[in-house]
Amino acid sequence: MRTSDWHDDERLASIALACISEPLDPWVGKMFVSSGAVHTIELIRSGTSRVSHRQGMQARLHALDLDAELSQVEKRNMRIVTRGDAEWPTQLEDLGERVPRALWIDGSANVRLAAATSVAIVGARACTRYGAEAAYEIASRLTTDGVRVMSGGAFGIDAAAHRGALGAGGITLCVLACGVDVPYPRSHDALLLQIAQQGALVSESPLGSGVRRQRFLSRNRIIAALTRATIVIEAATRSGSLSTAHEAEAINRVVGALPGPITSEMSRGTHQLIRESRAVLVTSAAEVGELISPTVTSAPTAVQGDLWFEGLGDTERAVLDALPHREAMNLDELVLATALSPRHILEALGSLEVAGRVRTDGSGWRISVAPASGVRK
Repeated sequence: MRTSDWHDDERLASIALACISEPLDPWVGKMFVSSGAVHTIELIRSGTSRVSHRQGMQARLHALDLDAELSQVEKRNMRIVTRGDAEWPTQLEDLGERVPRALWIDGSANVRLAAATSVAIVGARACTRYGAEAAYEIASRLTTDGVRVMSGGAFGIDAAAHRGALGAGGITLCVLACGVDVPYPRSHDALLLQIAQQGALVSESPLGSGVRRQRFLSRNRIIAALTRATIVIEAATRSGSLSTAHEAEAINRVVGALPGPITSEMSRGTHQLIRESRAVLVTSAAEVGELISPTVTSAPTAVQGDLWFEGLGDTERAVLDALPHREAMNLDELVLATALSPRHILEALGSLEVAGRVRTDGSGWRISVAPASGVRK
């Protein structure tokens, strides 16, 4: 499908706009939010916009083969989500004119549902052993408690957080500064593959997009906006991970910071956040959970530990873990969230209903208000 075939299709125009412009282009962002993608594309195509780099975008638009991009996404079993799609995380709208034009996704998890109860864990690439162990432990405990962990896939704290979530058998989301088909860092290709299999890789850049310094900074706003809170484990005073905390603060998200030794350079940034009252001091997953209450703690079924899953098989555990505490999910959403077949999901839901762990209503299935007998609240 070439550019001349788009006509008034806002979804295709949004994808095209993401392909030909940088994420934080101010003119594109303003026009996209105020007038829509179709009108913005038309201004670029017609040459009526008064923007110095318009000719560059016009040339990229002329060269863009959107059909090829969509074909590659489908061939690789990936997907593109835009505003108005069921999987679009509406909390991204808090970014205003800095909202992404589209999201490329590789993975089984439904990003909108996973992000609804998620926490970002970020920090130094050159972290200490203390920082890595803390990130792993907090991510693991949060995952066990039903909170999704999100980070950026980098060395150090990011990788430790992802591994903690994966080690606990849960979903983790990774927001990349390159295309979802570009393994970066290269040595994390196995980790990124596992994240895609168990969670999802997310990017606002099209397939094949390489890493640029500015894209690291621009993707941090997505991490901050998608999550309920941003937790900084370790950061030097001029750390890039602090930008995620600043982005979270700018859109009224909660920020937490883990203290470290007063002699550690890697903890000076977190100490500064705490000292300036820009972050809440946290030392455990339980304290992180308190920051995002009542999302995690309001439901009676938000049981600490594994008691709520006691006596269940792997399929039942996967389905129960995918259900959010405050919303219902239909069968299609559960298929996306668990990567299980509809038949296996329905069988698991039947068992869970008999056990009193889930109930059904007109919109789908939700966690039961009252836990099954014998399960501690």
